Amino acid sequence: MTHTLKKLAILVGGGPAPGINSVIGAATIRGALSGCEVVGIRDGFKWIMDGNIDHVTPLTIDAVSRIHFRGGSYIGISRSNPTKSDQQLENCVISLLRLNVDKLITIGGDDTAFSACRLEDRSKGRIRVVHVPKTIDNDLNLPGDICTFGYQTARHIGVEIVKNLMVDARTTSRWYFVVTMGRKAGHLALGIGKAAGATVTMIPEEFPGKVRLKKLVDTLVGAVIKRLSDGRQDGVVIMAEGLVEAMDPQDLQEIEGVERDAHDNLRIAEVNLGELLKSRVQEGLRRYNLKTTIVAKNIGYELRCADPIPFDMEYTRDLGYCATKYLDEGGNAVMITMQDGHFKPLLFSEMMDERTGKTKIRMVDINAERYKISRRYMIRLRRDDFEDPHELAKFAATVGISIEEFRSEFEYLVGDEPPPIHLALR
Repeated sequence: MTHTLKKLAILVGGGPAPGINSVIGAATIRGALSGCEVVGIRDGFKWIMDGNIDHVTPLTIDAVSRIHFRGGSYIGISRSNPTKSDQQLENCVISLLRLNVDKLITIGGDDTAFSACRLEDRSKGRIRVVHVPKTIDNDLNLPGDICTFGYQTARHIGVEIVKNLMVDARTTSRWYFVVTMGRKAGHLALGIGKAAGATVTMIPEEFPGKVRLKKLVDTLVGAVIKRLSDGRQDGVVIMAEGLVEAMDPQDLQEIEGVERDAHDNLRIAEVNLGELLKSRVQEGLRRYNLKTTIVAKNIGYELRCADPIPFDMEYTRDLGYCATKYLDEGGNAVMITMQDGHFKPLLFSEMMDERTGKTKIRMVDINAERYKISRRYMIRLRRDDFEDPHELAKFAATVGISIEEFRSEFEYLVGDEPPPIHLALR
């Protein structure tokens, strides 16, 4: 198919994820080999939504041939949201047309996917758009249960960090409260916690309805007491940052005033969940004349710009190649996904919720049958722990808390726990 305009543009929105450069590189090489000029729109929608077309980087085979080994984004990134204003959305279309662009690849998560949908609709056929899904949170419901790119690398690096923290915790007799990224889903925290064998892993999906701060605190206090009763003074807790966004509003009074980003998301990074829980847990332990050292640590920025592992390099090179090939063959308005090693386009119309007008390609349902085993690795205060008093027997004598008092204090925690594996999978 012959087109009057022969320029392909690539831009990246949202937060970084390992593999972005692999998409850019493969998409550029495929475009150049088909005779198309390729340009990178720097810093996402930030400049073009204001009509500024000066921030553009020419992309050539020589320039991108080795960038797939590195993390970060060769053309920058931003969370700028052009959909908040009709004028800014129109500016994006006009800016791209002024750059002689008729094909656009956007790389990003749910918010960038929504912007891509709106931009394609606004262009009225003048610009064909495809979107490549990206997030280390793994919170996009892709075909074939495939993870979003960057997740595997982020989990890999996260496990390495937590492994070292576990050694430090045992060596120094302390606890680490580790908060990972994961605004809308707890997959990253769960993946790291399961692989590393963390003492406790807490994600918002584990709690029906709104998450109550007291329940989080009680869970952690109970975990510390159980470990002490077994002669262990150390532990590592992995928790998803999304616990904050899922928290009951009346428990958020202390963190009111925290800013929201351009897509109206709570700036979770500004909420120090680890320090908040550290303080409350230490306060709860003092009621039993107990004291332990707790260190709060956030990990996420260390993960999202890491060099991609081979899995993500291969996966993202496929995505970039397929994105350009689909556009080159006249395709439009799809999200680029892979299923069983083959390209599978997902139409923008399939991504949209007709009622709200927003993208519905969002959180994976972790309560689905395939996640029942995963849930067994969650909070370790299961009902059977209370039936056997052996663990707490010697502990009760030393700290003055009886098994009955412990059960009375923490029994409600197990009410929402999933059944054992053999029951859950029947």
